[in-house]
Amino acid sequence: MNITRRTLLGSLAFNGWAQPAAEQIWDPAVRLPKAAELDELAGVRFSVIKKYEPERDGGYGFLHGVGLVWHKGRLYASFAHNKNPENTTGEEARWRVSEDGGQTWSAVFDMDKGNPEVAVSHGSFLSHRGKLWAFMGAFSGKRENVHTRAYVLDEKRNSWQPRGVIVREGFWPMQEPLRMSNGNWILAGFDVGNGNPAAVATSKGGDLTKWEHVVIPRDPSLKTMWGESTVIVDGNQVVNIARYGGEALALVSRSSDGGRTWTPMRAANLPMATSKPYAGTLSTRQRYLVCTTTADTKGQRAPLTIAVSRPGQAHFSKVFRIRNAEHPAGESDPGARLAYPYAVEYKGRLYVGYSNNGGRRGNKNNDNSAELAVIPLASLHSI
Repeated sequence: MNITRRTLLGSLAFNGWAQPAAEQIWDPAVRLPKAAELDELAGVRFSVIKKYEPERDGGYGFLHGVGLVWHKGRLYASFAHNKNPENTTGEEARWRVSEDGGQTWSAVFDMDKGNPEVAVSHGSFLSHRGKLWAFMGAFSGKRENVHTRAYVLDEKRNSWQPRGVIVREGFWPMQEPLRMSNGNWILAGFDVGNGNPAAVATSKGGDLTKWEHVVIPRDPSLKTMWGESTVIVDGNQVVNIARYGGEALALVSRSSDGGRTWTPMRAANLPMATSKPYAGTLSTRQRYLVCTTTADTKGQRAPLTIAVSRPGQAHFSKVFRIRNAEHPAGESDPGARLAYPYAVEYKGRLYVGYSNNGGRRGNKNNDNSAELAVIPLASLHSI
């Protein structure tokens, strides 16, 4: 049975932009700024995780879906790589590691090269009880038979050991597993097929190889979805924030029972680019959301922004610019798209990985570089 409790608002307007009644995740008492009005974050350090260089990589063009994790004092990054078009046969899960917080990186290693029948793509990490886990989306053909596979790093051999298929039914993970107060983990993502809804998987206790797949219902008013989603966990209370597709709006659903049942997914009172979002809670007790959330950028994937709440509050109330499309660090171009963020906190800083297509004209293949922004938590002050 689905939860029926909802938070409803009347019509809201941001600088002339209006939407119908919506789920409230942005503080309605605060004016949402335009892109040109955003405050710049202080003290951010930028670096490149993987440069776009097919001529040196042996033909790898497609790159997408950065994942990040700190494990035993080292920063790991993963991404999908393909010499063929996006999400087709030949896709590989690849990774590299940094000993200096992302300033320099090791060689690129293979996590799983797949086989002629199955391609392995991007996903998420978890450092838990001394082991490093990875949860990667996989498929056959062109995004057919999508499922999630688990791996554990053999640190002596520097290779990933498969732990099998853990979720089927089209599920693709988008965020690391988060522990809830009931002892279960929740893994946010979406389903490819059947309308592409937001979805989650919840573990059966602490076992990271046994998961239950849960599709999040959606309001009948919603249009076309591509429901890549992220969650914010507070005990057994969970908020799911998903990419729409029909419009440049964040979508929201809520669960009060550890992800078992959900309110219907509905449009929120926050514009958001049609790109994968990434959310969480900082050690400062601030909630955050990384994507492109401004009053006027609509579906554009720049600037890359981070919205934050006041400590202990549920509503986002401040948006900062992480970087513009044009920037001294990494690839710079007015048409660059900064997308598919992933974030992890470590020792007073938030490490944000993202894709940058470099403004390559006519690029429909997500031929990206992978970049990193390191944000001091002290710069994420709320109003």
